Amino acid sequence: MRKGVELPPASEGTTSPSTAKPGQRLRVRYAKRGRMRFASHRDIARALERALRRAAVPVAFSAGFSPHPKVSYTGAAPTGVASEAEYLELTLAEPRPPERVRADIDAAMPSGIDIVEVVEARQAGLADRLQASEWRVEMAGVDPDDAARAVAAYLAADSVEVERMTKKGRRRFDTRPAVVRIDVCTDSHGRAPEEHHTTYAILRMVVRHTTPAVRPDDVLTGLRHVADLAPPSSPLMTRLAQGPLDETTGALADPLTHDRPEAHTSPGPADDNADERRDSAPRPSTPTPGPRG
Repeated sequence: MRKGVELPPASEGTTSPSTAKPGQRLRVRYAKRGRMRFASHRDIARALERALRRAAVPVAFSAGFSPHPKVSYTGAAPTGVASEAEYLELTLAEPRPPERVRADIDAAMPSGIDIVEVVEARQAGLADRLQASEWRVEMAGVDPDDAARAVAAYLAADSVEVERMTKKGRRRFDTRPAVVRIDVCTDSHGRAPEEHHTTYAILRMVVRHTTPAVRPDDVLTGLRHVADLAPPSSPLMTRLAQGPLDETTGALADPLTHDRPEAHTSPGPADDNADERRDSAPRPSTPTPGPRG
């Protein structure tokens, strides 16, 4: 089924029976791209529920007076931020091949929400594996040298406090301990041809998952505090990866590695889809030359 093809309407109000059986637990990596970066977490959850119904995926439902699909989200990116590495878990009442589930849900999701990979959960603790995120922040109108000086000042600071409105009201917190590294990039990958010669700075940063959460915009606020770095327009922020953090190198690993079939099978006949799965998986982040913490 091709994404964008007209699908039958979702049957609102129709649910699968609840089940107390464990079911088949799947882990899903999805991306939110383009204009869908402005979709809220609630918008995405509603779109997924509609897609599950349209694609007739036999998702399991909870018990009780108000059954709901057994879907759980982990570490969702903020509204307004694009992402290549969002994760959720869902439980099916009947087993299905993970690749079929991926294709069926992806075809039923709106353009810009792409189901990249589905694997069967083989080990517990996906949330525990998501220890940090790697972010790309594109700042038009900012000179890379100015950005490098601001990054150096930020990394040299022992503490960089910012304020942000949270669900519990305005809160002040220190962003510096969460930031593992920040690199200033000079590549123009992903930019329109007419933008290649404009003033443009790109930051790549790895940020630990902490409480309260330190977001890339919090780090930008910190850069403004320590070095008066203020982009003239809203930066474009993209989560590139999230996963286990190597504290020595500052690199991230793929959180789904241990759930893939090839991690649990002995050498045998070649898997025709193995290369494709590896190509679509988030690449472990590699530190690049630049200021360090």
